[in-house]
Amino acid sequence: MRSLLMAAAVSLAFSLFLTPVFLRLFRRLGWGQVIRTPEDISNPSHAHKRGTPSMGGLIFISGTIVGYFAGVYIGGSEPALSAILVLWLMVGFGAVGFIDDYMKVRSQRSLGLSGWRKIVGQLIVLIPFGVVALAPAFQNSFGQTPASSYVSLFRDIPWLNLMAFGTVLGWILYLAWISLIGVATSNSVNLTDGLDGLAAGAGIFVVGSYGLIAFWQFKQSCIGLAVAGCYEVREPLNLATVAAAFTGGLIGFLWWNAPKAKVFMGDVGSMAIGGVVAAMAILTRTELLLLLIAGVFVLSSGSVILQRLYFKITRGKRLFLMSPFHHHLEMRGWQEVTIVVRLWIIAGLLAASAVGLFYVDWLTHV
Repeated sequence: MRSLLMAAAVSLAFSLFLTPVFLRLFRRLGWGQVIRTPEDISNPSHAHKRGTPSMGGLIFISGTIVGYFAGVYIGGSEPALSAILVLWLMVGFGAVGFIDDYMKVRSQRSLGLSGWRKIVGQLIVLIPFGVVALAPAFQNSFGQTPASSYVSLFRDIPWLNLMAFGTVLGWILYLAWISLIGVATSNSVNLTDGLDGLAAGAGIFVVGSYGLIAFWQFKQSCIGLAVAGCYEVREPLNLATVAAAFTGGLIGFLWWNAPKAKVFMGDVGSMAIGGVVAAMAILTRTELLLLLIAGVFVLSSGSVILQRLYFKITRGKRLFLMSPFHHHLEMRGWQEVTIVVRLWIIAGLLAASAVGLFYVDWLTHV
């Protein structure tokens, strides 16, 4: 518990008190937000946000790293492979987002990396993550790997073992499954990051809930407690610690990112959030539960997919005034702060529902 509290506190203090220092640096470097104008697309007017310091995701990424290692050190434990894999996906996805942001700032246009180039960059990060997470060479002394070859909901689903199709095909299916989760989650968070504080606030609920799940798995671990209902998750306390550090960093960042935002997270931030969420889902073995626990992010990407399908089927008609869904609400005349707060409430309810179902599943096993 001491590790979690210290990780969250250090990361929170880092983001909360050092953000003004980062903002001065960002302004000096000219890292201001590029906003699409009405000439580019018929969208709600965000022209007043042009020039606001961007790439703020670097702040809570840095805070998470500092907070995690401080929490581990103060808690008297050691860094664990599972948590390092979460940090890897956070930093790797953040690096892809940073390249995209930097291209936008440098050209002063809203076009950075193309969609396929982003996906290629994400896959370059995801494939090593997947290999290390499951390779026998990285088993601990109890024979555990950080990830599992099974598809999972609240825990591994016994009849959904991807390795049952053979070693070669099993690895292909496993890496494809891991890649689907990572790419879909990261891009969903990226689509959600369209209003001040929306992605950061939702991310707090989602990652915080994963921290609770990981901590419960630690308290009910099969290591040293092989009883009914225990969890085979590897190093759950370290997973909870890195989740606490990331949540603390997001809370500190949200102080400056809440409407009216003084800094934007940029793609470096939204993709990093997606990386952490995907990694936590995979390593806590709750992959399908991700659809509920990160429901607000699913809403954003789902609305974009529905808009495009409806547009093609009806040959030019639109299901929403604009997608993602939060921009549809803007076009309907909702105030930005109203949309953000109400979607925060929905994010909290969905995350709490997911944690509740996770606990109910545990009750059915004891």
